Amino acid sequence: MTQPCRPTTRRPGVLRRSTVVATVPLAVAALIAAAGPSVARTTGASGVGDPYFPLLGNGGYHVRHYGLTLRYDPDSRHLDGTAVLTARATQDLTRFHLDLQGLDVTGLTVDAAPSAHTRDGQELVVTPRHPLSKGQKFRVTVSYQGTPEQITDPDGSPEGWVPTDDGAFVVGEPQGAMTWFPANNHPLDKASYDITVTVPEGHTAVSNGVLVGQDTTAGRSTFHWRQAEPMASYLATATVGKFEVEQYTTPDGIRVYNAVDPREAAATAPVLTQLPAVLEWGSGLFGPYPFRAAGAIVDRAPEVGYALETQTRPVYQRALRLTSLVHESAHQWFGDSVSVTTWKDIWLNEGFATYATWLYTEQHGGDSARRTFDALYAEPASDDLWTIPPGNPGSGAHIFADSVYSRGAMTLHALRERVGDPVFFRVLRAWATERRAGHGTTAQFIRLAERESGRNLGTLFRTWLYTEGKPAPLPHS
Repeated sequence: MTQPCRPTTRRPGVLRRSTVVATVPLAVAALIAAAGPSVARTTGASGVGDPYFPLLGNGGYHVRHYGLTLRYDPDSRHLDGTAVLTARATQDLTRFHLDLQGLDVTGLTVDAAPSAHTRDGQELVVTPRHPLSKGQKFRVTVSYQGTPEQITDPDGSPEGWVPTDDGAFVVGEPQGAMTWFPANNHPLDKASYDITVTVPEGHTAVSNGVLVGQDTTAGRSTFHWRQAEPMASYLATATVGKFEVEQYTTPDGIRVYNAVDPREAAATAPVLTQLPAVLEWGSGLFGPYPFRAAGAIVDRAPEVGYALETQTRPVYQRALRLTSLVHESAHQWFGDSVSVTTWKDIWLNEGFATYATWLYTEQHGGDSARRTFDALYAEPASDDLWTIPPGNPGSGAHIFADSVYSRGAMTLHALRERVGDPVFFRVLRAWATERRAGHGTTAQFIRLAERESGRNLGTLFRTWLYTEGKPAPLPHS
């Protein structure tokens, strides 16, 4: 997410297949099975135990694939949907939960058998006709309809299915996915997706991954998108609007699809032409681009106030700047491909993407990363930069605080100066490649940095990530 557009932002210049991959599904399944409060082994937990959002996600199963079929009318703002979740039980189950806020459920089956279900706030509680055994694959089909409800985050910003004057701006960080489809709504549980959206002719529905089908019949246009690589639910989008569309394939074989509101096209064009070069630059530093598709959705949604790194195709609420393009593109490695296991570790997404903009500026004739660091370090000790530790910002209200972005990036620069450039860039690349399509924690990143540098770095990370107050200045070389 590009942070300067957040309502609380004050600094406009600061932005918002290895062996490991083979073991990721088993590790995730174990975490999901163990997550949440202590419950009977036949009842899936109502959350994965996230310290900031305890009801997000669910225990007892792992979703492998979402098949979403949607029909949206921008005039009435009515959504009809069918979600087919292909999953595997990680424990014996007589009951399990899905996250779904608002919307009326009109039908629900488990393995084609009608199943009892109740609603409890954002929880859709499902009791299958036949109990599920640990390790069993099963399929849940949910039919639903209604007007999607926008969520207001603890920091005051909107998310979810946000209506616009010509469609909807669909963003899900950290909670909004459950406003438009039933999900295991936490980054711990990643899956592949097929998303098919039907809208009135003249509108375009843009989602993640590769466009595999498009058809217009009887005044309606249908778009079928496929995201084959694992994706967290908050990174899914189905943004609808009247867009100018551009498609091409880069020399590296990445399929680019850009959708731009015509009112933002003139200001956007000079920046979007640089997308292939930005991806090539990121691949050189962080390892091969992790997806088959890329692009951008540039809408006009000024009330949203931020951009989001929706997987393969970030969404921007207005014409974007180059720094925003670099930030959201860097997230494809840091946050999308390598995902957090709890929202407490959000600095691994935002600090890394922010530091990527510092590196890009440094390597393209602008200020050095050290100069950017020093400008931030000049902030007074009373500033939120020093009072909110980025490694544990403390609540949902602060997970997008300036310190998560800026001091998170400063942490990486402090590491860079401690271990030197060769080791530092080796660490960044190893993090993105060894955990490609998986997950990572702060503790694992620290261990990686210590492995590559041969140094004990505990004090450095404690100081910059977890300690309130202004750290001692970095020495100048």
